[in-house]
Amino acid sequence: MQTIKAAVCHEFGKPLVIEDIHLRAPEMGEIEVTLDAVAICHSDISYAEGAWGGTLPAVYGHEAAGRVTGVGAGVNGLAEGDPVVVTLIRACGECPSCGGGRPTGCETPIDGDHGPITTTDGGVLHQAMACGAFAEKVVVHHSQVVKMPEDMAMDAACLLACGVITGIGAVVNAAGLRAGQDVVVIGAGGVGLNAIQGARIAGARRIVAVDMSEAKLEDARAFGATDGVLATEAKPWRAAKQAMGRGADAVFVTVGAVPAYDQAPRYLAGGGRVIMVGMPHSGAASSYEPANFAAAGQGMIGSKMGEVVIKRDIPWMMDLYAQGRLKLDELISNRWSLDQINEAFADTKTGGARRNVIMLR
Repeated sequence: MQTIKAAVCHEFGKPLVIEDIHLRAPEMGEIEVTLDAVAICHSDISYAEGAWGGTLPAVYGHEAAGRVTGVGAGVNGLAEGDPVVVTLIRACGECPSCGGGRPTGCETPIDGDHGPITTTDGGVLHQAMACGAFAEKVVVHHSQVVKMPEDMAMDAACLLACGVITGIGAVVNAAGLRAGQDVVVIGAGGVGLNAIQGARIAGARRIVAVDMSEAKLEDARAFGATDGVLATEAKPWRAAKQAMGRGADAVFVTVGAVPAYDQAPRYLAGGGRVIMVGMPHSGAASSYEPANFAAAGQGMIGSKMGEVVIKRDIPWMMDLYAQGRLKLDELISNRWSLDQINEAFADTKTGGARRNVIMLR
């Protein structure tokens, strides 16, 4: 049993506490990864604020990269020293969802209360999202990691664990966007910028970003948006349709805000789809007239983690990055130490950061 440092949430809505925890050795099918970098996702903040409930105390964090430093029995293709991206997508490989090629929907339950981490006195410490990566090391299932090139920077690589794959995957996997189609992306934060990148890579004709901030619309243009619309306009969907000359084939809601979901169908063309990416707090609800969807042949679909298959999609994105076609370095707003995680949380909550990254080594 190792003793490592981690940022622990003891009470929802309160600052995380940097303290010693215990980490056991990897067991059957598991690996240990010593982390170099972990990015802060808004989902981590939502969990820490109690938006979706869960067990406490807990260690959050799920966008990580580091090197394998331990390999359990039954693991093939990974060895100590391998650099890897660590994701929260844990796939059993046996359930109907995994067998159907949708590992993001794996139906095998994970008991985060009885995982590889405990308090130093042996008490329950929840490993959130099967990762618990706001820590010096993690022990995770081998299905959660993807090897990365030796020369790829860890801070750039960790972004591929969630925000990038969620945004790009929503476009190429969930929406199946075709070249020449028109797109609206509501929210130009970390996930939204990657949905914009995904639409650019997929060959969208027009990519309209919608956000509350003019500065974030400028960010959106730098990542590939052809047009920007302020969400503060009285009827922003009219400006978006004017920019496209029609409604959108796909509208990506990348923020967890109910008003954004309420307005999303107004941007659609006939036959278009709203892709639901951002996650509002539990209990939040929107309402729609089903007749409007039926008459126009429109629809709404959810996209969990971009519906990615990590061993297919992450290497593809790594190659795009190596070619200069995918922006990763530009997504990093600031780098922080683990001791500064509460300041990094606060900076992320202002809405101005693209991605804050905790550097652990």
